[in-house]
Amino acid sequence: MTTPQPSDPFAAAQGAPAPQPEQKKGGLLKKIGGFVVLVIVAVAVKVGLPHLTGDAPVHAKVGECVIVTGPDNAPEVETQDCSSGKADLYKVAEVHEDTFDAEKCDRTKYSALQQQLGSDKFVLCLEEVAAK
Repeated sequence: MTTPQPSDPFAAAQGAPAPQPEQKKGGLLKKIGGFVVLVIVAVAVKVGLPHLTGDAPVHAKVGECVIVTGPDNAPEVETQDCSSGKADLYKVAEVHEDTFDAEKCDRTKYSALQQQLGSDKFVLCLEEVAAK
């Protein structure tokens, strides 16, 4: 029996090994790069999305007014004109940064509203504005 020549088109069909495609270089770098991009997107969504959708805590300043709605365990806060006369309108009397301690507010005069998103946390001391 004779061995087929490499130029024979039927050589592969007769048992000769098929040529292997070259492996692409940099496959590991692409995987690492893809993972890094995934982590960056996840962090951006976790931190940035609440600010874009309005779910971030309202960081009102002293003297501004806010409306507080929603349940006690997930209040929704929105800044509002102090002369609006709307129900649930409060004026910010004090702001305590970098704390989640409601006892920072004098509870005999103010209601405390704790706000936190990630590492941004603060307490608003609120006094009720009479509805008009």
